[in-house]
Amino acid sequence: MSWRLSPKPVAIGVVVLLLGLVSVPLLMRLSVVGLIHTTPQNASQRDVAIVLGASVVKGEPSPVLASRADTAAELYLNQKVKKILVTGDSGSSSHDEVTPVRKYLENAGVKPEDIVLDYVGFDTYSSMYRARAVFGVGSATIVTQDFHMPRALFIARFLGLDAIGVDAREGDDALYAYLREIPASWKALFDLTMRRQPKYLGPVMPISGDGQATW
Repeated sequence: MSWRLSPKPVAIGVVVLLLGLVSVPLLMRLSVVGLIHTTPQNASQRDVAIVLGASVVKGEPSPVLASRADTAAELYLNQKVKKILVTGDSGSSSHDEVTPVRKYLENAGVKPEDIVLDYVGFDTYSSMYRARAVFGVGSATIVTQDFHMPRALFIARFLGLDAIGVDAREGDDALYAYLREIPASWKALFDLTMRRQPKYLGPVMPISGDGQATW
């Protein structure tokens, strides 16, 4: 006797599986939707803008990262924030996501002392954890693209940051960017549940100090 699966139960099983996979990123988005602004002008004042890392190309911010830097500079120049925390993966001499952004922000008119660098924000969770634990950030405006914003904002608020988000309008809006948020969101949920401590913490460096001390 041979056994064959009916197409209908298989299809239902696939749908249930897909719904289960997207449930976490969907719930994250729904939980923060009212906290995301489309323009810097609409955002309320916060102490710090947090620019999350992305790729660099030949020592220059990629279009995704440049859009984040532009948005953060606009927040700063419009006195929506007092400081800008640039965080990203700079784990080797050949890979530095934060220094190019620092230079970009200076060229945009941001004062050097108001630019704080976090070289070991290896992932979004670590960046938010360190923002609070190392830099003492209390209120923040997170700057990233739409595909990334719900996860970043959810993590920040779960960790105790009074955070809102401003969408960096230009950048990576490809389908795969949203698809990769599915496993990333599940990982974030695991990190939050386990209260994972980042590998690197180090001494406390208050965000209110001279940012150049972190360069």
